[in-house]
Amino acid sequence: MQGTKVAIIGASGYTGMELVRLLLTHPAAHLTAVTSRSHAGSRIAEVFPRFAGLPGADLAFQEPDMDAVAASGAEVAFLALPHGTAAAYAKDLLEKGMRVIDLSADFRLNDAAIYEEFYGETHPAPELLAESVYGLPEIHREAIRSARLVASPGCYPTSILLPLIPLLSEGLIDPATIVANSMSGVSGAGRKADLGLIFVECNESVRAYGLPKHRHLSEIEQELSLAAGASVAITFVPHLVPVTSGICTSTSATLLGDLDGVEHALRSTYENSPFVRLLGKGSCPDTKNVTRTNFIDIGWHHDARTDRLLLLSTEDNLGKGAASQAVQSFNLLCGSDETAGLLSV
Repeated sequence: MQGTKVAIIGASGYTGMELVRLLLTHPAAHLTAVTSRSHAGSRIAEVFPRFAGLPGADLAFQEPDMDAVAASGAEVAFLALPHGTAAAYAKDLLEKGMRVIDLSADFRLNDAAIYEEFYGETHPAPELLAESVYGLPEIHREAIRSARLVASPGCYPTSILLPLIPLLSEGLIDPATIVANSMSGVSGAGRKADLGLIFVECNESVRAYGLPKHRHLSEIEQELSLAAGASVAITFVPHLVPVTSGICTSTSATLLGDLDGVEHALRSTYENSPFVRLLGKGSCPDTKNVTRTNFIDIGWHHDARTDRLLLLSTEDNLGKGAASQAVQSFNLLCGSDETAGLLSV
């Protein structure tokens, strides 16, 4: 099989499973290693029967031994691991000459002190922070192409940053007035046994969580501050809703410009971004149109009574918010078409 040889470290969670699906069917990728302590020795098709019959689905999970991963010939590794765990693997793989796309939070922040503030522990590899590229392709496309280490964004940040960055860059909204409310499917909490995440606890119920300082605020405020050219702090309220996947985010801020300027800023920024679908003024995007895809849909309204701009966005938390966005970065750093393997709907 032709294509870039790739490995997935931590391939048995929800995000790992989605990476397996995308890379097994990717026209320019050849999956050579998948790791999972709990499933070592079992074939992909045994652990995930839905992939049975796909080329490569007979590949067996292995222990997370980076020497063995390197011996598989992998050139690029995806890390689908918890924060604090991924960094050690990233260091080892980089030293072995591989390129790394990390889906944890370990390399998203530029400042190790901010990492410690939000994640409650000392950063495990601060020397790599200056090299890491924040993997939001629509904003950092060229930097991703040449990166050794890509830090793929969190799901909530993607849904908040893409609508806001063009407007802050153009001075069209007041950064001190930004409030973001997001609703996420339960898969965003990961594939783990947790009483608060079982069906009976989540079904027919909606609740806020992670208040008042959700960990994703750290990368959201970092990237918004870069766009605004000044420090930005926002209010962010995430909610858990009883669906498997999907994120719906509603963000508001005081409008400083006009609606024509808002539309121009968004359309000019994303005119060459195939996965950003601008639905336009007066539109309210729906998660059913983005789940199982790499698209983010964005609409906007103006509340004339309060002079606030309302930005609405939807995405799949396992897709554009995680696995498929990481594959989008993979396409860029490997020189493939940005949409390769990602145009299913």
